[in-house]
Order: sequence, then C-alpha cells, then structure tokens
Amino acid sequence: MSHQPAIPALAAADPEVAGLVEDEAKRQHEKIRLIASENYVSQAVLEATGTVLTNKYSEGYAGKRYYEGQQLIDQVETLAIERAKSVFGAEHANVQPYSGSPANLAAYLAFAKPGDTVLGMALPDGGHLTHGWSVSATGKWFTPVRYGVGKETGRVDLDQVRDLAREHRPKLIFAGGTAIPRTIDFPAFAEIAREVGAVLVADIAHIAGLVAGGAHPSPVGHAQVITTTTHKTLRGPRGAMILSDAEHAKAVDKAVFPGLQGGPHNHTTAAIAVALGEAAKPSFADYAHAIVANAKALAEALVERGYDLVSGGTDNHLLLIDLTNKGVAGKPAAQALDRAGIELNYNTVPFDPRKPFDPSGIRLGTAAITTRGLRPEHQPQVAEWIDRTVAAVAKDDEAALPAIAAEIRELLASFPIPGYTA
Repeated sequence: MSHQPAIPALAAADPEVAGLVEDEAKRQHEKIRLIASENYVSQAVLEATGTVLTNKYSEGYAGKRYYEGQQLIDQVETLAIERAKSVFGAEHANVQPYSGSPANLAAYLAFAKPGDTVLGMALPDGGHLTHGWSVSATGKWFTPVRYGVGKETGRVDLDQVRDLAREHRPKLIFAGGTAIPRTIDFPAFAEIAREVGAVLVADIAHIAGLVAGGAHPSPVGHAQVITTTTHKTLRGPRGAMILSDAEHAKAVDKAVFPGLQGGPHNHTTAAIAVALGEAAKPSFADYAHAIVANAKALAEALVERGYDLVSGGTDNHLLLIDLTNKGVAGKPAAQALDRAGIELNYNTVPFDPRKPFDPSGIRLGTAAITTRGLRPEHQPQVAEWIDRTVAAVAKDDEAALPAIAAEIRELLASFPIPGYTA
C-alpha cells in the first residue's frame, strides 16, 4: 500500500513527512469523501505538480517576462490559456491566480475602487467570504450589499437582487457561491447587471467542472468576468483562473500581475493544463453528468429518510441539509460522520438560528465519489450510512460508528483512487 507516484526520495530524506503523506493517501482511500469542494485528481495531474517547473520564477506574461529562461514556461502557460479558452468558450483566460480568493480580489482591483458598492450573496445563504462578507477584506474595503434566498424556496431571490441593484447601483455584482444546490440563472443576473451598469462576476468555483462538461449552463456570454478554482468539480490542482470577454481582458491581467501577485506557480500552471486537457475529452462530459445523477440520487434517498434539504433537493453536485428535525447540530454530526468513514463539513443553512461555528447544517457533494466510480445505485446505501450515524449521534451511541466505517472500507476496496495503490 503506497502513494502513487511513489515518493522514495522523500521517504529517505524526511520519513516523518513521507509517513504523513502515505497515511493521508490511505485515509483518502478508506473514506467516502463528500466535501463539496474536494475531488481526486488524476495521477497525471499529481505528477505535473511535482516537476522541476516549481524551480522557475516567471513574473509577467508569456513574451513579456521580467526574468530570462522562459522559453518553455511560456509554452506551458500559453497551452493552459488556450485549453481554458477552448474548454469554456471564453475570449480570454488568465491562469496565474494562486487560488479562488485572489482571483475574486483581482475582479475588485480591476473594476472597483475602495469604498465602491458591491452586491453579493450573503454568506449564511450560500455566498462566499470574498463576495463582500464582513470579516473578509472585501467587506472591509468595499461597501457590501447582500442578497439571499427565499425563506420558503431556499433559492436565490432574483426580485431582491434586482431591487437591491436598482437601489444601490453597485459597481460589481457577484453570482455564485459556496453552498448553492440549484442552477444559477446567469442570464437573469446579466440582465440586472446591464440595467444598473455593473460588471457581472460569475464565481463558478464549485460548478466549473459541470459547466465544462455541459451539466450546468455556462456564464460565458452573460458575465463579463468569470472566476473559478481549478480543483473541485474541474478536477485539477489547487489553483485558479479568470475568464473574461476581450473588453475586460487587459484590466483582469493587470490586476493579477502586477496588481496582486508576483511570479505564477508554474508547476500548478502545468497541472491546470493537464486537467483542462482531460476536461476536453468526451469522457469528462460523462463524468460531469454522473456527478449530478449521483447528487440527485443521494438527495432522493435522504429525503426518503426524512432529511430536510435546503431548496428541497439539488441541480448540481451539492446538497445542503438542515439537521434541526433530526435533533442534531451540524458540527457534532460532521465530526461523528468523519469517525464513521464519511467526510463532509458542517455548514450554516439559510436563516440559521445557530452560530456559524456550531450551525444547524451539513454540506456535501458528489464529485469525489463520482471520480471514484460510485453510481446512483450506491447512493441509497450512502444515505443509510449517513442516517445511521446521525441517529447514533442523537442517541450518543459512539459504539455504532466503527461498524459503519468497516462497511464503508469494504465497499471502497473495489473503487481504487488515483494516487494510491492498495
């Protein structure tokens, strides 16, 4: 049993770190990983992230660098850019942002000034910290206005979005978030943004793989700027991209460099190129649609067991569950599920009366288990394991959890992961 690709040099030089890597590979193999922002990358992506490209500094852009020796790095970055434009049908792509938050910060730097008004989804309703939430720099440096979901529907209240936009005339409007289980209506957001003269930023970090695979409508042609991480459903390395139309491309590039960061991480850029190459294959579309099929099957199985899903279900990879009717809070449930072999996160639900660090809900997603090969017919069993664990928490029955974990390990033995040989 070992990490793949093998790490003999690391094991010889630093057995302590190597041991932790090996243990983490085994942990990822043995658990049903339902964290909505996680996935398994291919071994090719893993190999790309561990190459000598990490040795090279490359401030600037292809053909316009500040250091010499860029002949091959320029080709790597250009390849990633062209693949991003092709996969998403975008006019421009910047593959240098280090992660999703800096990508969003670049949109602020490019198209707003400190103190300007920005409109984003409230964090408790499913938005992201960088969409203007109070503890984020974006909520401190700009004037945030927040929209949410309807109390009865659990879906984005577009009438509220329109009313707030008309009243406050924001410079930026963010569409997307971190806990949205339903299809994002990009054309409706675009209409509102046009009406008030705002730049529409579509944050598709969670759904980029679904968009690439045709399992979710694309914001291209509706949002002038699109930000995304490259992991999650896109199944690439821990990085980010910004897509834009040609009109906004120069401002985006200037905001990323020199506005926010120095040299890009070239090993990550190469891995992004590899992941985008994978996303261009027909099999990726099958994978993207399978993610949604698994999520819908899991949602149906949980509803049948009496679980309260925000918005009543899902259109994408993500489920948000309010555990109030089960008499269990989200945090102890998530921690117990981890001990039982199911990895997810506790999460605030809309109109949650509990505090964010001890909320009422849990959030889960099906990207990683889909990559692993689980299908809709497996989801009733996954729901049964979740239900048994939540019931055990309600009864303070810790002894029930090891048996569930053993059953999960037995099932997963037939579904190997990239990056680990059992």
